[in-house]
Amino acid sequence: MLTDSRITVVKIGGNVVDNPEALSRFVREFAALQGPKILVHGGGKEATRLSSKLEIPTTMIDGRRVTSRETLDVVTMVYAGLVNKRIVSMLQAEGCNAIGLSGPDGNAITASRRPAEPVDYGFVGDISPDGVNERLLATFLGLNFTPVFCAITHDGQGTLLNCNADTIASAVATAAARILPTDLVYCFEQPGVMEDIERPDSLILLITPSSYAELRERGVVSKGMIPKLDNSFRAIEAGVDSVVIKHADNLSSPVGTTLRK
Repeated sequence: MLTDSRITVVKIGGNVVDNPEALSRFVREFAALQGPKILVHGGGKEATRLSSKLEIPTTMIDGRRVTSRETLDVVTMVYAGLVNKRIVSMLQAEGCNAIGLSGPDGNAITASRRPAEPVDYGFVGDISPDGVNERLLATFLGLNFTPVFCAITHDGQGTLLNCNADTIASAVATAAARILPTDLVYCFEQPGVMEDIERPDSLILLITPSSYAELRERGVVSKGMIPKLDNSFRAIEAGVDSVVIKHADNLSSPVGTTLRK
């Protein structure tokens, strides 16, 4: 049973998942986090490699994967199968009682297929504000399980959908915030949001909505960082206490970029 505490939702990107040493370090730190916690992971490079072996073309538009029916089969096998179970087994080895989940499991996350206009991304899902089953989260957390989510969801009508893992993390954190105060942490291969990626001392410590607009206008924030920050501010507006973007090796360290109102 959940007592007064905080929930930590952590998302790790594909660059961590695809690096065995980095993933091992991260898993040890994540397992050591105190209190109820939830993990969300990506795994795009693994899916790209398997697609290549199967001679299934990979199409990306603005950094996002177009999910054909064949590609949906591949990402489901990789995200919900290989990568998810690999991470769950590593967490179990560290004494963290993890349970691997995709959207259909326990009706955890439902989504709707993204409209084909202006860009047809195929079997890609968008999650509504009430798309995450918070009662299921509360049940697992209350039983001291640590949910580990991949980026595969479903539409409730028998169709699987591929979602952006950053969006999954934001939606899960928003649902968790309706249970207990919640913090969201995005872990990837950089110390945080940088003024200049070539300068390690250019870490931006704090971003607010107004400074975010200015950073986008100057081109400091672009490409894949935009949906990450968009999702972060969306989560904050929906009740998540804080969002931090940091290097995966710094999970238990205060170093990183904090986002707040």
